[in-house]
Amino acid sequence: MRLRYIAALWIGKSIRTVMRLFGRNATFLPGRIAVAICPSFLSLIGKPPRVIAITGTNGKTTVANLVVNSLEALGISVLNNSYGSNTATGISCALFAGSTWTGKPKKDVAVLEVDERSAMHIFPHINAELIVVTNLFRDSIMRNAHPAYIAGILDANIPANTKLLLNADDLITCRIAPSNPRAYFGLRQMDGDVKECINLINDFQICPKCNSELIYDYRRYHHIGRAHCSSCDFKSPDYNYSGQINPTDSTALTVSDSGSSQSIKLPGDSVFNIYNTLTAYAALCEFGIRSDEAANALSKAELPKTRYNEVEAGGVRVIMHMGKERNALANSRAFDYVASRPEEKELILMMNGLGEAKVWSENICWLYDCDFEFLNKDNITRVVSTGARALDYSARLRFAGLPPEKLRYSKDELKAPNELILKPGTSVYIFYGTDSIDLAYRVRDAVCKKAGEINKP
Repeated sequence: MRLRYIAALWIGKSIRTVMRLFGRNATFLPGRIAVAICPSFLSLIGKPPRVIAITGTNGKTTVANLVVNSLEALGISVLNNSYGSNTATGISCALFAGSTWTGKPKKDVAVLEVDERSAMHIFPHINAELIVVTNLFRDSIMRNAHPAYIAGILDANIPANTKLLLNADDLITCRIAPSNPRAYFGLRQMDGDVKECINLINDFQICPKCNSELIYDYRRYHHIGRAHCSSCDFKSPDYNYSGQINPTDSTALTVSDSGSSQSIKLPGDSVFNIYNTLTAYAALCEFGIRSDEAANALSKAELPKTRYNEVEAGGVRVIMHMGKERNALANSRAFDYVASRPEEKELILMMNGLGEAKVWSENICWLYDCDFEFLNKDNITRVVSTGARALDYSARLRFAGLPPEKLRYSKDELKAPNELILKPGTSVYIFYGTDSIDLAYRVRDAVCKKAGEINKP
């Protein structure tokens, strides 16, 4: 076994070196080869003395980046896979990058983003002192269609003594591995919270203790909120880290715990990014960072540009907004956020799973779990569907009530900007998935070029 491990280490690091010389990211292949040579590679390779693992359906990449940036700002050397694969092979690649040729770690801390379905291949081998779970929702029908399925995987594979940091506003997440030590974070009631679910997906309605109806004290979206049982003592857990939007400054989050209260400047105003900031702060504090240092570091952090960014061209704001392919909930949240913005806007929808193009699934049920109805607003003047699912998007938008005069489609993503109006003072939102980040940048550049040409001074 030792010889196989050494062979896997050297061959993997050599392949990574060659790929990097040719400008490749090497976030997957070297680890895949190393694991093929030595199946126990992930257990054997040296890890930094302290490991934080971050998992969950949505937000794990953003939270991981916020934690990494904050730790580095505090002078701590960090190994991470935030821009690479979050499966066992990707994490193996990250450990290649952060180790010597003898397999010894070169960093003080590892912050590892972990695909929740891959937990069985990762958690037993990395000795994480803290596992953060952001939330659990329905995801791709081909991978993890129901959150209870993923919760079961996490329950079975989280080591017994690992401390957990869990979302108390998610009654699926907060019940994971009930015997483990844990801390909870959550957001107090916010403007816009409701009593009844307004979303198509609502996956936690029955008390898991006595099967009676759950009563939501308030609901933020889907099953996120605070609830109690109508018949027994089951209820949402109390917060260890309690977040609240500052009533005098909506760009700041105030977080209270048992010993302090800190104000954090938010990197974005969507509910998801408020949760992401709160999660990162709680993770830093649980890791041992002083609360004031954590708040100060996070106040200077920025969101990953691959998730959200905006530019201006010809008087038009052009915004790239990650939606994720085949993910009803992530797109529902993105649609809700964009629809709430007051300006007049146009949209391009290109959440197409390009990685599945050769083995494309004809199952499009996620489109009918997703709240396209949020886009039926007067200030959304045009929606352009594009890519492999252009006509499927168009049909779903008609079911959502959007009038045909607002809808356009183009099978070619790079021609989709030709269908936009691009009036000065308006915004264009480009929704895309993890498979199409590079293509989304090219579409954005095409929108900017067209806006600049149409609206020349």
